[in-house]
Amino acid sequence: MFKTLSVALLGLSMSTLALAAPPVAGEHYEVLDEPVPTRVEDGQIEVTEAFWYGCPHCYKLEDPLNAWVAELPDDVSFQRMPATMGGTWNRHAVAFYAAEQLGIQEEIHDDFFDAIHEGGQQLTDTDEIADFFSDYGVSEEEAQSALTSFGVKSQVNQAHARMRAMRLMGVPALIVDGRYVITPSSAGSLENMPQIAGALVDQVREARDDAS
Repeated sequence: MFKTLSVALLGLSMSTLALAAPPVAGEHYEVLDEPVPTRVEDGQIEVTEAFWYGCPHCYKLEDPLNAWVAELPDDVSFQRMPATMGGTWNRHAVAFYAAEQLGIQEEIHDDFFDAIHEGGQQLTDTDEIADFFSDYGVSEEEAQSALTSFGVKSQVNQAHARMRAMRLMGVPALIVDGRYVITPSSAGSLENMPQIAGALVDQVREARDDAS
């Protein structure tokens, strides 16, 4: 079952990881026994963030992660994947994919996080979410339609299947190339997660270059 990670970061020696050496499998990240198929074009390297809007650690990761994503090279495709565990998790996943369907996901993403963690909103009721979306250029009727659509429900089910295939036990997590899983515990801190992901992206790129 998925759960938010109660990460005890105090005492970990990697408070700010300086990657003088490549990250080590089993220490800084885990390797999936069976890679999960990626969903990017040939030549692209996929990095997926698994998150839940209600997770305080995911919220704290946003600033360092967004700064890292802003500097990614063209051959890296960054994707967000909402976690699913039923209840509030699934309702937030529905909100994520409905916003994507409406073309406002990138615009509302940070604000949705802020509304929950700074504004004290729950954003779990369909009417409440539709009202929130209405501030971003869509009508409440359009939002309601997206939130209850078959396409969004299908995307939530697909996300659940991918999380199970990735064997994720908590969030946040970064998954590189469908094979390498980075968590706050393995990275040593939330801030270190993007750095380790970057090092693994470099490894994937080098391995592909050597194989070509």
